[in-house]
Amino acid sequence: MTSGHQRGFTLTELIIFIVVVGIGITGVLSVMDNIIKSSADPMVRKQTIAIAESLLEEISLKAYANPTDGYTGHDRAQFDDISDYVGYSTSTGIVDVLGASVTGLGNYNISPPVSVVPTSDLPGVSARKITVFVTGPGDSISLTGYRSND
Repeated sequence: MTSGHQRGFTLTELIIFIVVVGIGITGVLSVMDNIIKSSADPMVRKQTIAIAESLLEEISLKAYANPTDGYTGHDRAQFDDISDYVGYSTSTGIVDVLGASVTGLGNYNISPPVSVVPTSDLPGVSARKITVFVTGPGDSISLTGYRSND
């Protein structure tokens, strides 16, 4: 028999390799786990912003002042000026202008209530500042817009 030089890994080298690779895989998987857990958050935030933008636009498109034959009640379908939205909020999900629940938006609310206040933020312009607050699952946002009489 010839005594040649053997090639390969020793048992100690193999165990060290397995431990190092195991630690590396554990680190990668923990990072991926955090990414996967938070991957729904951008969707929730985007939906919250879309709801707030929609309501802010709805309010901004109404008349600045109450028309002479204007509505003064609490039925959103009949709101005819921006002041009618003062104090408007929901606590049981998002509803459309007719009061019907919007499917899939039951976890979102308009809260605290909508604020419409006179402002001097725009010098020389008669304006009101409209602030809309929307809360969603783990997220909340407020958007502010201005409506002028000019």
